[in-house]
Amino acid sequence: MPTYCVEMIEGRTVEQKKKLVEEITRVSVEVLGGTPEMVDILITDVKRENWATGGKLWTERS
Repeated sequence: MPTYCVEMIEGRTVEQKKKLVEEITRVSVEVLGGTPEMVDILITDVKRENWATGGKLWTERS
């Protein structure tokens, strides 16, 4: 079964992350089969100063 790597800018609550992993797991089992115990999800929180979009760090965005 799959291992998902989720990278996102820090700031989400534990409750938001819990909901995210529940839904990723649910859809994975629905689409791919298997059991929830077979789905791994790694979440990496990235500081805004370490993420850039369009040539600008997220700390520079308004």
